[in-house]
Amino acid sequence: MNELAVRVDRLQQAFERIARTRMAGLPLNNPRLEVATVDFRVDEADDFALGALITPWCMNLLRLPLHDGQTALGVGIAAARDIGARRFDFIGAHEPDVGPFEACSLFSPMFEFADQAAALATAQEALKELRGAGRPPQQPARRGFLFGRAGAAA
Repeated sequence: MNELAVRVDRLQQAFERIARTRMAGLPLNNPRLEVATVDFRVDEADDFALGALITPWCMNLLRLPLHDGQTALGVGIAAARDIGARRFDFIGAHEPDVGPFEACSLFSPMFEFADQAAALATAQEALKELRGAGRPPQQPARRGFLFGRAGAAA
């Protein structure tokens, strides 16, 4: 198992434990949802992995340091981070079994999700959109543009 897989596994286990203990029975939990880590990938530019964390109470974008001892924002400290062509405010957090990480809230609470599949699909689509946001728009073929056809049809 590589370092990223180990860290994501520790994140998953830690939040499953939090769901069973600290968050158990709280009215802001959506009982149809469970903890899931979604599509964590390494961002070579800053040596963090970006992905989503789904819980019964929230969905967050997470920046997860790849190495023990790597610094992230201090607990409660906020900073803007560029993700693709967009900028998001992240806040520093720490869990003993995970270490430091940075979180940006996407949804909280989670009652608008009918089930786990809907939450997963939303997280995957958000990450897909963010990862594609830095790409320049595709130029249509001139001929297709002039004659009102898509570039592929030209």
